[in-house]
Amino acid sequence: MAAPSILWFRQDLRLSDNAALIAAAHEGPFAAIYILDDKAPAANAMGGAQRWWLHHSLTALARSLEEKGVELILRRGESIAELDALKKETGATRIFAARQYEPWWQAVDDRLDDRLTLHDGSYLAPPETIRTGSGGRYKIFTPYWRALQQQMPPAAPRAVPTGITGTNARSDRLADWKLLPTTPDWSKGFGDWNPGEEGAKTALHDFLDEAANYDRARNMPSEEGTSRLSPHMHFGEISPATIWHRISETKGNRGEPFLREIGWRDYAANTIDQFAHYGSANARDSFDRLKWRKGSEADADFGAWTRGRTGYPIVDAGMRQLWTTGWMHNRVRMIVASFLIKHLLIDWQRGERWFWDTLVDADYNSNSVNWQWVAGTGVDSNMFVRIMAPLVQSEKFDAGDYIRQWVPELAALPDATIHDPHGAGCAPADYPTPLIGHREGRERALAAYRAMKA
Repeated sequence: MAAPSILWFRQDLRLSDNAALIAAAHEGPFAAIYILDDKAPAANAMGGAQRWWLHHSLTALARSLEEKGVELILRRGESIAELDALKKETGATRIFAARQYEPWWQAVDDRLDDRLTLHDGSYLAPPETIRTGSGGRYKIFTPYWRALQQQMPPAAPRAVPTGITGTNARSDRLADWKLLPTTPDWSKGFGDWNPGEEGAKTALHDFLDEAANYDRARNMPSEEGTSRLSPHMHFGEISPATIWHRISETKGNRGEPFLREIGWRDYAANTIDQFAHYGSANARDSFDRLKWRKGSEADADFGAWTRGRTGYPIVDAGMRQLWTTGWMHNRVRMIVASFLIKHLLIDWQRGERWFWDTLVDADYNSNSVNWQWVAGTGVDSNMFVRIMAPLVQSEKFDAGDYIRQWVPELAALPDATIHDPHGAGCAPADYPTPLIGHREGRERALAAYRAMKA
C-alpha cells in the first residue's frame, strides 16, 4: 500500500471545492489535521471572536469528515513540529495544504520547503498571477480588478471526492482548547451565526434574492442588504469560486457589484503578498510623522469608542453591534474607523487591533487594507483630508432603525432627531455628550495633517 499523506487544514475548513483535499484523496489514505498554532502569527494570533467561530467551524468540519470515515486530528503547538511528528507517527511522506498569503503562513511554508505541496483556491485567482502589461504587480485596486476580470470566471467548483480514506493518530480534545468564552460569556449575542460549511451554503442561498440590490442595500444599515458571508470566507468554509459561479448564474450582470467586493478580497491578499507588514506599519512613510493623540485623554476616548459611548449615534450603534454580535455592517465599519482616526486623532493601528479581537471575520489581509484605506496611509487609499461626517452619513443612509436596535436609549426618538439628538436638543440624560464636535474634530485632524506635511 502507498504511504499515507497529510491533509493540513488551515483557512480552508470545507470539503467541497478543496484542491488540497482532492490531491490528498488522489494519493490514497491521508491524515487530516488542524493545528492551533499561536506562535507563528505571534501578535496576530486569533482574537477572541475568531476563536469562538473556530470552535464551531472545527466541530462542523469534524462531523463532515466523520461521515466520510475520516477523523479530524487536532494538535496545538508549532505547525512544523506537529506536522513532522505526525509524519513520524503515520509514516506519511507528503503534506497537502491550501496556499495562504498571511506573512506568518508564508514563512512557515518556506521552512517546510519540499515537505509541503500547496494548492490554490482560497481566492478567485492566485494574486501573484495578476500582472501588469510589463509583468509587474498591481498596487491600485481598479486596474487590479480589471485585470482580474480578464481571468474570470474561475474554474468550476469541484465536488467532494468519493471513497476517501483517513488515517488516525493522537488527537487533542477540542474542548480542552477552551476557545469558547466562559467567565464572562460575551458570545451570547452570536446566536444568529451558523459556522461551518453548511452554514456558509445557507448564507449564500439566503443572499441570492438580495444580491441584485447589493450596490444600494450594502450602504443601508437598517436593511439586511449584506451577504454576511465574510466569516465563512475567512475560514474557508466556502470557496470564492463557488460564490462567483452561483451569483453569476442567478444574477448575471446585476451581481457585479457584489462580485467586485469578492475581488477586493483578492486585492487585499495581493497587497499583503507585496507588503507583509501592512497590518503594523504605514504604507506611506510620511504618516510616520503624524502626531497621533496619546496619553490618558486619548485612552479615555478610545475606551468610549470601544464601548459605543461617543455621543454619535451611528458610531455607537456600530460599536455596540460589534461587541454583541462579532460583526458590523459594511457602511458603518467605514464610519466608525474614520471617526476614530480623524475625529479622535487616534492611530488606525489601535482600531485595527480592536477589530482583530472582536470581529468573527477578522482577516489580516482585509483588515489591514481596509483600515489603511480609511486612514489614507495605504498604497491605495482614501485621502486623509476627506473626513466623513458621521451625522450626515447616518441621515443619508437612513440608519434610524439601526440606531434604535443598538442604542436603545434613543429608541423613542423620531427619524428627524435620532441621527443628532444633541444638536436637536432632545438627547436623553443617559446618553453621553459627544466626545468632540464634528467641526472641531475635523479642524484638529487637518491641523495635524498640515503639520505632518510641513
